[in-house]
Amino acid sequence: MRPTRRLLALTASLLCAGITAAAALPSAAAADRTRPDRVPLPGTAPVWTAEQLDQGVVPGTSRVEARVYLAGRAGRALAAEAKAVSDPHSRSYRHFLTPEQIRARFAPSQAQIDAVTAWLTGAGFRVVGGNSHYLTVAGDASAATRAFGAHLHAYRKGGHVYTAPDGLTTVPASVADDVLSVTGLDSAPHQAHHDDTLPGPGSAFVNAPPMSDYYGAQSATTVPKAYGRVMPYVVRGYTGKQLRAAYGATATGLTGAGVKIAVVDAYDSPTLLSDLSQYATAHGDAPYVAGQLTRVDATTWTHTADPSMSAPDGCGASGWYGEQTLDLEAVHAMAPAANLTYIGAASCGDADLVDALNKVNDGHLADIVSDSWGEPELGSDPAMDPVYDKIFMTGAAEGIGYYFSSGDGGDEKAATGAKQTDMPASLPWVTAVGGTSLAVGADGQYLFETGWGTDKSLLNSSGTSWSSLPGAFVAGAGGGTSARVAQPSYQKGIVPGALSLVAGNAHRVVPDIAAVADSSTGFLMGQTQTFPDGTTKYSEYRIGGTSLASPVIAGIQALAQQEAGGPLGFANPAIYERYGTQALHDVTDSPYGKNVQLAEVRLDYSNSVDASGGTVTSLRTLGRDSSLHATQGYDDVTGVGTPSAGYIPSYGPLGGAPASAR
Repeated sequence: MRPTRRLLALTASLLCAGITAAAALPSAAAADRTRPDRVPLPGTAPVWTAEQLDQGVVPGTSRVEARVYLAGRAGRALAAEAKAVSDPHSRSYRHFLTPEQIRARFAPSQAQIDAVTAWLTGAGFRVVGGNSHYLTVAGDASAATRAFGAHLHAYRKGGHVYTAPDGLTTVPASVADDVLSVTGLDSAPHQAHHDDTLPGPGSAFVNAPPMSDYYGAQSATTVPKAYGRVMPYVVRGYTGKQLRAAYGATATGLTGAGVKIAVVDAYDSPTLLSDLSQYATAHGDAPYVAGQLTRVDATTWTHTADPSMSAPDGCGASGWYGEQTLDLEAVHAMAPAANLTYIGAASCGDADLVDALNKVNDGHLADIVSDSWGEPELGSDPAMDPVYDKIFMTGAAEGIGYYFSSGDGGDEKAATGAKQTDMPASLPWVTAVGGTSLAVGADGQYLFETGWGTDKSLLNSSGTSWSSLPGAFVAGAGGGTSARVAQPSYQKGIVPGALSLVAGNAHRVVPDIAAVADSSTGFLMGQTQTFPDGTTKYSEYRIGGTSLASPVIAGIQALAQQEAGGPLGFANPAIYERYGTQALHDVTDSPYGKNVQLAEVRLDYSNSVDASGGTVTSLRTLGRDSSLHATQGYDDVTGVGTPSAGYIPSYGPLGGAPASAR
């Protein structure tokens, strides 16, 4: 996963000649934020501005557009309700609310909306849009200062000039209980990125042989040994049949019938239906029946250009096509009778992704939601945390579980220069899904898993040895400790203090659970791609990433829901109840002992599509995820582990904890 940032809704016109000196108003700004009749909104002070060149206060006439998210009624009661229905030890466990009950108890009242509107219009803004979740306002920088108590400054970043508040946003005490957050005052691009690790339909990718049909099927006898042994060639790509068998789904006979699963991504592939149907037919997955797949798209698409210096806010729309195709093919392969809804956000920006997620809650479009997108925590907008939290708490109260891939950059240091987790996977009301390297045997049997972390060593030009083993870090499952999210109750007593403690305080650690993610032990996916000769056609290739792990877990949860006889809701408390039981594989980086290093041999076409440009041979060493390690017990690569053959049956009719954990 390449780290990028989410897009916000602000547009600001800057005239550099009109920018005031940076130090012109510091005392006034500080005074605004400390007035007793003002209340600061946590997380609304951008962190990126500290390292950029402050060019001063922007002209008061500069245009500003922002979103003011509404807190609604009884926020603490919503959190309590979500916790009670998610706790297997609560008498309210799985007694969920309907969307109508959610609106009746927690939606903003008209009096709240009127009060927030009067405050904003009194400051000089116009309300130009909104719904029960937020108000969109337009005005100028002077109105922003009056409304939010923060002066907008200009900052030069990456060759562009962006605006951002010079400190925390504040609101009048009279509406503090009515306002959840304010976004849009920070105009720097903050874009979510999908987690798939291979090209989308913009350029074709074809796997090079030799490949194994299952783990170890073909030994790489024509290349040097590694770690004292002949290593196998990478798998061709596991099918749903193999993954269902390995994770114990086949033996249950369950199909996900009656379960609603949603996939949320940006945009919508124009070849989606044909790709899904052709793939299912080719690999023995159940054909889609009428009405089984529903698509809910935004009215218009925005920011579709590829990210570049000329379009820094571009999302690369075509790159998202592969993500949604993978997500739907994987979840259908695991739960072939489940009803699927694809929800396409208008762009990869926070505001549009939030709109897509709110559609799920507002109409209860799904019981299980798979999300294979995110960004490094330090690059995310903290002002969005309460907005996302409210969505996920609402989903929990309603019986909807949200699953997020944990990222593909390991601890993210290689890509960003700093160890960090990903967002929104680090938030407390989502299930963060980490990744493994999975070995499936000839008969679909589970052989082993390591934590997904890959080092790459190239074969030398003479073909006689590998470059310095184990080589350089390529990719691995995201994980680690959040810098700003406190430890949720379900992790207490399970996550070691060595992982959770930050300056003496316990923080959220990710992931929670894991599944196959290594692109060298990945999933065989089918998608329409564009080839160098200009032809566009359906083809198949192996793919990985925690964007594979998330829909695989979503599919397994659908089978568990069918077993339990009703929605599971927010899954983490029940998942952690199964920690240390036969329901989970305790994955380590050395399943056969520290003296046995596992690796695979992989060939890749130099031009990505055929042998005309030659091939590159590499050794992919498994279980080496940057500074993260899969160890006995809970770890920051695989969480509590991966589903075993006993996982799905452990969800009885009441969906409670397995007998061994009660």
